[in-house]
Order: sequence, then structure tokens, then C-alpha cells
Amino acid sequence: MAITRFATRLNSFGSAPHLAWPDQSGKPTFMQMAERASKAEGLTDVDLNYPDHVSSDPVALGLRIGDLGLNVNGLAMRYYTNPGFKMGAFTNPSKSVRREAIDLTKRGIDAARAMGANLMTLWLGQDGFDYNFQLDYAQAWDWEIEGIREVAEHDPECLISIEYKPDEPRAQALLRDAATTLLAIQDVGAPNLGVTVDFAHSLYCGEQPAYAAHLIHRRSRLLGVHLNDGYAKRDDGLMVGAVHMRSTLELLRQIRRDGYDGALYFDTFPDASGLDPVAECEANIATVKRLLSVADRLDADNRLGDALARQDAVASMRIVNEALIGA
Repeated sequence: MAITRFATRLNSFGSAPHLAWPDQSGKPTFMQMAERASKAEGLTDVDLNYPDHVSSDPVALGLRIGDLGLNVNGLAMRYYTNPGFKMGAFTNPSKSVRREAIDLTKRGIDAARAMGANLMTLWLGQDGFDYNFQLDYAQAWDWEIEGIREVAEHDPECLISIEYKPDEPRAQALLRDAATTLLAIQDVGAPNLGVTVDFAHSLYCGEQPAYAAHLIHRRSRLLGVHLNDGYAKRDDGLMVGAVHMRSTLELLRQIRRDGYDGALYFDTFPDASGLDPVAECEANIATVKRLLSVADRLDADNRLGDALARQDAVASMRIVNEALIGA
């Protein structure tokens, strides 16, 4: 199955602003970043943060994005508007703050649908803890499940994807890895729920990204794939394949074999070191296209299937090396 849609983190396009707006002193606006993103060859979609990027009429905003030749892949929730969210969104000890987070998410789902998208990504990074004896685990888990269930039931036609991450901003996130997230989805029981795998998040919570993606495929639905790279210690947001080329190749091959047909989203941080974001995005697209062509060759090579059946790591190493770097 071909993967032809490429999406990006829109805030990346505020990087190195002097290259695009040499006479501008302030930060680029949302639409300036969107216009800059539209110049990246091969980019088809953008994901927007809610409520950060959707302060006006979502219908009009979706049309403006469309006029740039881009699609809105989906929205991603950000729980920053209330300082109280630092202590949790769906798991906040205050009932009124929990209600605010849930209602904000419902409005985000409505905005996504108004823009013609049907994907809302939940990164519940504030839902967690920093200390032993800080919270009642049973109570926090129940609140998390209840909150996810309520927002999933708000619009059953909108897909809700949970993006897990082991920590940051909390020292320990409640939904920290694929297995814990799948357990939560089982407890919620909503048919429109699924999971987003972020490559760097998966690495630094000790997972093999391809294996995690396949478990998600077996037990739920893989609704999002965030590509990036890092040194498996934190969320570095490096360019795709910069450190873990072979693991990236394995992930791409696995998700395609499992039937994933959504967008590949570049969750990278060119702004961290002032890179040209258009060039960085185009490099990511070129890398992924090249790796997908390598995956094609591997899938057509019966020797790899035989090596995997034997669990022969030496043989598979040679076969993959030949596909990556030549005989």
C-alpha cells in the first residue's frame, strides 16, 4: 500500500525567520508559517494545535489552508490555556479544571470537523506525577479513562488518537508507552479510539518502534505516525533517519505491511538549532521516500522472509545492508 501523504509540525516553520522575513522583527504569524510550509516540495498536509492555532472561525481557517494547496490532517490538543493544567488535564485534582479540559477538547473536536478533518490527537503530557505518594493511582486512572471516554463519545465519527510519551512535562506520564495506552483504550471501550506512535517517544521509553506499531495494529488502530529521530534519552526532534536509520526503515516497512494509509507526520525541531525549515522538511520527505523504496526491495526479496522465519540475524543484516548501502 502506497503512503503518499506527508504532514508537518507547523511551528517548525518559525525557525530561522530571517531567511523568510528579513525585515520583520517580531515572531511570524500562524498564516506566515503556513505559507512558508506550503513551499516545501512534497508536503501535502499540516496538523494544527488546538487552541493555539485555531483562534478564529475554523471553517474559514480550513479554507485558507486549502488555498495554500495543503490539507488539514487533524488537530492536536494542547493543555496550556489554564495554569492549573500543569497539575493535570483529565486527571487534575480539581473537578472544575478536569471539566474545563474535557470541554476544551470537545470544542477542539468540533473545530477539526468544521475544518473537514476527522482526527484529533490527544497528548496528555500533563496527566502524570512527579513524586512518590503524589496521587492515588486508581483514582487518577479512573479519571483518565472517564475523560477519554467522554471526549470519544462526543463525536463518534471523529477519530481520537492517543499519543503516548514516557515523561515531559511530568516526571512520569500516566500513558507512557504503547502497552499502557492499549490498556487504557481497552478500558475506555470506544470504537473511534486509536494510537499515535512518535518514533522518538517510542525509542526513549525503551520500545522497538516497529514492534510497538504492530502491537497497536493487533489490539487497536494505528491512527498516526510521527517521524523524527534522537538519541533515545529525550524528545530530540532530529531529522528522520539521522541516528536510527535501520529502525526507521523497519517501522516504515511494518506499518505498510499492516495497512497503514494515513499521513506521515514530521515532528521535528529545526527551530532548536535554527535550520531552514523548508529545506529540513524536504530532506525528511526525501529520506522517507528513499526508505520506502528500500522497503519495496526488501518485500520483494524472498531471502528476507526466509531469514526472518529462521530468526537468522546475520542473514537479515546482510540482506538489509545490501538494500541500504549496496552489495
